[in-house]
Amino acid sequence: MSEPHIRRAEAADLPAIVAMLADDPLGRSREDATEPLAKAYRDAFAAIDADPNQFLAVMTDSGRVIGTLQISYLAGLSLQGALRGQIEAVRVVADRRGERLGQRLLEWAVEQCRERGCKIVQLTTNKSRQDAHRFYDRLGFKASHIGYKLELNSVAADGAGSAAP
Repeated sequence: MSEPHIRRAEAADLPAIVAMLADDPLGRSREDATEPLAKAYRDAFAAIDADPNQFLAVMTDSGRVIGTLQISYLAGLSLQGALRGQIEAVRVVADRRGERLGQRLLEWAVEQCRERGCKIVQLTTNKSRQDAHRFYDRLGFKASHIGYKLELNSVAADGAGSAAP
């Protein structure tokens, strides 16, 4: 094995990225890593790749994709106009877990956010991912907020579940 390297993801990396997203109980229920990949994945990759406020990263070792995460840069008015770095979809391939590669990915991502001028880095993780919670705690992240999501494809056609204007 060589020294792992972190770079911007390329279209050819997409199958490996989706396979990592699908490689846990939650992912298996919502991702489809069957090749050829669904067009929705290719379209999403193209949109991410074209957006200067998005960075889909992969960690590679000897040409193999072994980790991934996505950084979204969010401008906002709160915190006196602070730019935020939102980190999502942090994954490491199963056979390389325990090597602190996830820590290296997160530390790299935080540094990217710092260099971009972000005043805060934030992330979300599913309530059921207790190992991830301990991992983020160990890296200095604080569970300071409660997040809510509304899945739009599951909202009733009559508008039940939608927010008032």
